[in-house]
Amino acid sequence: MTSFRIAQAARLLGVSDDTVRRWVDQGALPVTGTTPAEIPGEALAAHALALAAEPGDPGDTLSSARNRFTGIVTRIQADGVMAQVDIQSGPHRVVSLLSAEAVRELGLEVGAVAVASVKATNVVIEIPRP
Repeated sequence: MTSFRIAQAARLLGVSDDTVRRWVDQGALPVTGTTPAEIPGEALAAHALALAAEPGDPGDTLSSARNRFTGIVTRIQADGVMAQVDIQSGPHRVVSLLSAEAVRELGLEVGAVAVASVKATNVVIEIPRP
């Protein structure tokens, strides 16, 4: 069975180690009896799904996209007609290429909260080598 140390779980959930420790102390995440303490993979996955189900996306937008990343705009590179916008959402960096006009109309700026919606027909999944 796969299990994760506190720091690994924190990175995967996009929170601090202290937050994971609080969840363990509150009984929200179980740990194994081994030292160092490890969180079973199934429990971590269930907790990640519960966190994702919590409301938190700004706005009253309805969308068919299920892959939504709420984060903070960290960089905008606009050059003529096109722009690149980087959003940091927890441990995920999402990069979008869009028109410079759209960036202006949305009022995007570094430090703003934004939601990146990803809709794709091809998703690649990778795992670390054993």
